[in-house]
Amino acid sequence: MPGLFRVSIGIALSSIRGQLLRTILTIMIIAIGITALVGILTLIDAMKSAINSNFTQMGANTFAIRNQDANIRIGRKGKKPKIYRNITFDEAEAFAQQYTFPAEVSVTNDASDIATVKFEKEKTDPNVEVDGTDQNFIVTSGYTLSQGRNFSPEEIKDGRRVIIIGQDIAKSLFKKHEDPINKVVSIGVGGEYKIIGVLKSKGNSFGFGGDRIALLPIPVVRSFSHLMDVGDLTFTISVLVHNPALMDAAISEAKGTFRTIRRDKIGEEEDFGIIKSDDLSNVLISQLSKMSIGAIVIGIITLFGAAIGLMNIMLVSVTERTTEIGIRKSLGATRRIIRNQFLIEAIVISQLGGLLGIILGLIAGVLISFLFMIDFVVPWTWIGLAITICFIVGVISGIYPAIKAAKLDPIEALRYE
Repeated sequence: MPGLFRVSIGIALSSIRGQLLRTILTIMIIAIGITALVGILTLIDAMKSAINSNFTQMGANTFAIRNQDANIRIGRKGKKPKIYRNITFDEAEAFAQQYTFPAEVSVTNDASDIATVKFEKEKTDPNVEVDGTDQNFIVTSGYTLSQGRNFSPEEIKDGRRVIIIGQDIAKSLFKKHEDPINKVVSIGVGGEYKIIGVLKSKGNSFGFGGDRIALLPIPVVRSFSHLMDVGDLTFTISVLVHNPALMDAAISEAKGTFRTIRRDKIGEEEDFGIIKSDDLSNVLISQLSKMSIGAIVIGIITLFGAAIGLMNIMLVSVTERTTEIGIRKSLGATRRIIRNQFLIEAIVISQLGGLLGIILGLIAGVLISFLFMIDFVVPWTWIGLAITICFIVGVISGIYPAIKAAKLDPIEALRYE
């Protein structure tokens, strides 16, 4: 039986060479469908990996108190986040002083997301995130320093004009690899600042954290916020719990403490939101899973067209090889052998298309991952699915032509021409 199978494969390849152009076109159609399937799903898996990586760096034991709830709306679907009144600086500072749970607390204000940082003749693109913060931000946000030092309590209290910059800013401003520490840079209307630290690279995936970030003492941001037309400031309180097992207890105490500060009445819902570090990642991954379904549907539709084309090729092949079928039957070939021959031929064509599509899909995935600066993940599951789908396409496309060939009368087949 294995010998007969090898012979069938050889005959199938010989037949493919005999109708090369039609076969190549069909293989390309199948390859396009598999490329779309594998390429998109490879990118989605890479994005999921990047999201998990970003939020793992933030820490599963981190949560934030904001003036909006944890609902996240993506596109036109989903529930809009509820917006509450702004969290003032005094409220945020009061929480930092009154919160007694074993945790690190930092207070942050997003001053701008479109700032430009300049040093002498060099400047960054206008996409720098400027945050006013305190000395605990680096810890609660998952950053580490590659050069220099953190803010001192005195620098935060006095609002000294010092700055900590991300790796992208350092690379843009100091292209000759000068030491950025103690260099003076300027930020738009914010004035000049002395660099005291450079953050270790964290990546810019999806805009979380990122290396295009500049940190200033909170009092400095408060002093020039009116010049930047940012309206009434609202502050974010980030909390890093020392023991992840106590996360729920830490959140419960944080709610009680901040309700008291905000003077929320007993029985009423709190007018602020608690967002855990993994809330957004779970929503994004859920949305990506829906995209996976869409990619599968697109691939299947393309492969359905390829299946029709492959069936047409096989029907034409049966017609063109009618005499050949008659000769084989007259020499003793059974219906089963003839049927399997044409079925194997269809499967070989579909698998060749699948193999080409997988290679092209992986190449596309690598290029897109490189473009978005996210790690490439080999989608073994989707590769296995692609091979399976191609096998099914081959069987579906080849079964009818194979049965038609098997049923040919050998006498009529020999007299066909």
